[in-house]
Amino acid sequence: MIHDISVYISEDIPVYSGDPNVEIISANSMDKGGSSNVSILKLGTHTGTHVDPPLHMIQGGSAVDLMPLNILIGDCFVCKMLNVPFVNQEMLEAADIPKHTERILFHTNNSNRWAEKTFFSDYTYLTPDGADWLVSHDIKLVGIDYLSIEQFHSGHHGAHLRLLEKGIVIIEGVDLRNIEQGIYQLICLPLRIKDGDGSPARAILIDK
Repeated sequence: MIHDISVYISEDIPVYSGDPNVEIISANSMDKGGSSNVSILKLGTHTGTHVDPPLHMIQGGSAVDLMPLNILIGDCFVCKMLNVPFVNQEMLEAADIPKHTERILFHTNNSNRWAEKTFFSDYTYLTPDGADWLVSHDIKLVGIDYLSIEQFHSGHHGAHLRLLEKGIVIIEGVDLRNIEQGIYQLICLPLRIKDGDGSPARAILIDK
């Protein structure tokens, strides 16, 4: 079975505080006598389900068009971390994460709030020591089910920097409401934006 874990892009989608809102503007309309329907899409590079390359937080880091596709496709462990304010090293040590896991998505209480139309700042996030744990266990991709993996206004960007400095791919904004813990095949493809600091992506999980 294929599970679409991308969120819809629409004008009422929540966006991270300070990011541009989505605008979808009709440029050509058959209803108005045009020969086709064409729209203008205005949105930030970190809208909805999206991917963070190193350039997002590291000046001179590699851009989204240079991200290795083999990391964005492959076996992935969905790890439930429910009813917790954050994911830290201690929780990861206690979690039943299979050996040799290279990709991990955290299913938290964030997913239940995708139905809300406004941004909320008290989302579950990854702590810097949690990021250190992922680095030490050779994780190549990590994702979370809200618009940032970082604590809101953390002031240090510790989780982002620890992951991106090691070339670990970050996926933010996945919707895991209907996904059980387990191993799936992940396919997550960002737009090929030249020199992009991020990109919306279509992400799916396929039952193993």
